[in-house]
Amino acid sequence: MKRFLMKQLITWKNNPKRKPLMLQGVRQTGKTFLLTEFGQTEFNRVHLINFEKQNVFIKLFQADLNPRRILEDLSFQLQTRIDLHQDLLILDEIQACPNAITSLKYFCEDIPELALCSAGSLLGLHLNESSFPVGKVDMMHLYPMTFSEFLAGIADEQAFELILNYKNGDSISEIKHDYLWQRLKHYFITGGLPEVVDVFRNTQQDLFDATKLVRSKQEELMIAYYADIAKHSGKINAMHIDRTWRAVPMQLAGHYDDSVNRFRFKDIIPTIHRYSQLVGVLDWLEAAKLVFRLPIVGSFEQPVKAYIKENIFKLFMFDVGMLGAMIAVDPSTIWQYNYGTYKGYFAENFVGQQLIARQSSPLFSWQEDRSEVEFLLSYQGDIVPIEVKAGNITRAKSLEKYKAKYKPKRSIILSAKPPYTDQQRGLMYLPLYLAERIPELLQVV
Repeated sequence: MKRFLMKQLITWKNNPKRKPLMLQGVRQTGKTFLLTEFGQTEFNRVHLINFEKQNVFIKLFQADLNPRRILEDLSFQLQTRIDLHQDLLILDEIQACPNAITSLKYFCEDIPELALCSAGSLLGLHLNESSFPVGKVDMMHLYPMTFSEFLAGIADEQAFELILNYKNGDSISEIKHDYLWQRLKHYFITGGLPEVVDVFRNTQQDLFDATKLVRSKQEELMIAYYADIAKHSGKINAMHIDRTWRAVPMQLAGHYDDSVNRFRFKDIIPTIHRYSQLVGVLDWLEAAKLVFRLPIVGSFEQPVKAYIKENIFKLFMFDVGMLGAMIAVDPSTIWQYNYGTYKGYFAENFVGQQLIARQSSPLFSWQEDRSEVEFLLSYQGDIVPIEVKAGNITRAKSLEKYKAKYKPKRSIILSAKPPYTDQQRGLMYLPLYLAERIPELLQVV
């Protein structure tokens, strides 16, 4: 499967000042597969160690953290020599061996020539001041597959190239637009977890069977995520985390004072009614990468971060396919695009997921009075407002109010319509399926 992070991995390999790499990401985003593929194409040999599956390797890090001694013992256990200059060493599920996390500091200092990658599904829960090798590792994050990666993953190369090569001002014919829109609905059903995408790829000739098998795989993965919560958070905390995570899909459609959208704390867990009581639970879900938080700002100036209130935000699911599975919306309903107002929240979660996966600039949401702009993208010193529409209606009163007050140089409306640019107003109309391309498209506007 084509993953954009592969280019960053190759850049890391060729950097003469590289440090051991730590790859984070929620379970089942394809970290091990990507690192293995990277090793097979860029190195002479790949040595893969999984601390969860192979407990014997944990013992090798208990005596001391001398990296040369560790490598000797690893070579002996693996019955093969590890070439410091031509091989890739992968320490998978490294969170299961805290000493291995700490050892990355010494690998950086004593054996910098070794290409060493580590990966972990729940790393964010296990990194602390005592174990984290501050300044001694390079960090990357692998998110679920974006829409274009999904297209490549199901071997739809023409659609993949169309998304990848789109430039500002290009027109997309009606037949191509309709085709991409249908593919987008497939993505809404599957989401971007590689195992799920692979199921769809192998069965897509029969959509009924494909979507049935997709949901079955998603439900299987959901059980695994719940098991992670129970295993890594403690009995009491697990119940709170579980209830809060299950509440996220419902909260997406919830309203505060019947006006604008934000996460509410009341009624999720009995006796908990305010942010201060729930902050540990939310931090856990964020550290596990099961949700992402979007701060909400009202009236503001630059820098936007100075106007954020910690307890006012939206929470989104890490994957739109898992969102559909959690609320048990039938795939045929998504395919028919007939799930009422919730399709607006579905589209919003999708856009947030795409933007977070493809850019590193901060994201916010704007809410003032009864007006809301779904996303504010901080880009090269400017704030770009992004309005999200699930259908063909592109009238955006909230965006107009925002523009009148803050006068942004550029603004974007995402919808079900083909692309169009209003140069005079600095307004880009883009189809939802181009959401991941926004950071690149802004570079040439």
